[in-house]
Amino acid sequence: MFVFRLDTHSGVPPYLQLVQQVRQAVLLGFLQPGDRLPLIREVVEDLAINPNTVAKAYRQMEQENLVTGRPGQGTFVNEQQSAVMSASTYTSLRRGLTTWLRRAYAAGLDEQAVDALFTSVHQQTRNEEVA
Repeated sequence: MFVFRLDTHSGVPPYLQLVQQVRQAVLLGFLQPGDRLPLIREVVEDLAINPNTVAKAYRQMEQENLVTGRPGQGTFVNEQQSAVMSASTYTSLRRGLTTWLRRAYAAGLDEQAVDALFTSVHQQTRNEEVA
């Protein structure tokens, strides 16, 4: 079963963290169409957060068509329009990114510098692809 985690130091609202985790899990193939998300009360108990926060996240995911709520049954992952990454592609990209991160930290960059570098290169690359 899928398990949510919260980072209280991220500055990202808890409901958005839940939504982002499901988006990423679907993209990476960890959650498949038809998989059931934990019940709201289960998430509330596991994370010790307000039920309204979890309900807000689930509503957001429904609005984004990531999931569908079925009364009395739970909330289930929908078929996605975009292709899900294959396991081999995921593994290869993860290895490359892990190597890059180790090199960045070994070069003396802290987490903020790594984030800034990644974000700037990511934006530049996206802009080049659009042009």
